[in-house]
Amino acid sequence: MSSNPNLVIWSNTYSVGIKLIDDQHKELLDLVNDMYNHVNNDDEAAERAYFQGVIKKTADYVKIHFATEEKIMKATNFKGYSGHKLIHDSFIMSVVDIINQFESGKRVPLISFTNFIKDWILTHIAIMDKQYFEHLLKVMPRKSAA
Repeated sequence: MSSNPNLVIWSNTYSVGIKLIDDQHKELLDLVNDMYNHVNNDDEAAERAYFQGVIKKTADYVKIHFATEEKIMKATNFKGYSGHKLIHDSFIMSVVDIINQFESGKRVPLISFTNFIKDWILTHIAIMDKQYFEHLLKVMPRKSAA
């Protein structure tokens, strides 16, 4: 078990400026930190039991989050919507693949899954989500003025 309670700490540099999305990103990072705190390389059975529940929770929450982002993008006519959705879909397929490996009995180290989720989320927020946030900054004043 790690002596560090968090793998990643929320910072305003991750903020896209939309409270709902930022709150969801924080929740995803909390999930990553919870996974990190359950890594126990000495007890594969305990790690596997935890993994069985957390992987479903992760997949379910990610789907909710992606649906929220996609709804905002569609509502504001974000031109990058199709590409952004493809990236979301690809990530979900990667998680489904990991679930399938796990369910077939393959050992999926919790630390590997945790780092995969963390790296993907932080990269996605920093690059992809910032793009639609910049779009929102341009369209929101016009929408509120109308």
